[in-house]
Amino acid sequence: MTVHNLVPLWRVQGLTARFGRGAQPVVKGISFQIDAGEAVGFVGESGCGKSVTARALMRLAPEGSSVELGGSVLFQGEELLQLGENAICDIRGRRIAMVFQDPMASLNPVMTVGAQIDDIVRRHTGVGALAARQRSISLLDQVGIRDAAQRANDYPHQFSGGMRQRVLIAMAVSCAPDLLIADEPTTALDVTVQAQILRLLMRLRHELGMALMLITHDFGVIAGMVERVYVMLDGEIVESGGVDAIFAIPQHSYTRALLDAVPRLHAPGERPS
Repeated sequence: MTVHNLVPLWRVQGLTARFGRGAQPVVKGISFQIDAGEAVGFVGESGCGKSVTARALMRLAPEGSSVELGGSVLFQGEELLQLGENAICDIRGRRIAMVFQDPMASLNPVMTVGAQIDDIVRRHTGVGALAARQRSISLLDQVGIRDAAQRANDYPHQFSGGMRQRVLIAMAVSCAPDLLIADEPTTALDVTVQAQILRLLMRLRHELGMALMLITHDFGVIAGMVERVYVMLDGEIVESGGVDAIFAIPQHSYTRALLDAVPRLHAPGERPS
């Protein structure tokens, strides 16, 4: 259930982002907001700027580059663009968490998954090693990993793709963030596992009362998942609105093209429209 406050959880106004001094902007003056407990979708083809927007908001630049941001990014009324690196690092993982599309690239291959979750819990909560490990086991169990106490001692390569994504989700929600950003969380998974991961995200969203920013190229993924949608093209938001309204009467030709690409089921003998 969406909790509407006078101050939005996240209010972004006129955000611009470029990676490297003098580079062309990859995010071009976008504005949006996310309320506490709300699920919002960002939809567009690869390269449209949706993932870059999320990384820019988290002040994460590609390796060897720097990010230059303009505009305003208010999180719970606090201007993130004015914070130093230590302060923004404290917010990442504790108040805002992110799940990336490639779990193997996000997990350390030479550390057990339990140790990786332990580190996050201890860094942001200050608890001891035993309490952190108990929390890690509880989180692995919460995201549906059986024999969690034993599996916490396993390494990422010992998990399937779907299980690795569950580990990443456990890490992301370890400190009960106010906002979870899920960046193409089902891209490399088969259809059955995709559905399981999406159901897990929805369940955790309701259990923890957190807001969800779901990034995807597929309108079919967000059906039933979010309340509002922002459609991105070439670093700009070209359409936004309630998910039901956009599915029913899309206004922009690009939105219509994305919707037309969603597979539809037809009754026997019925021809696709």
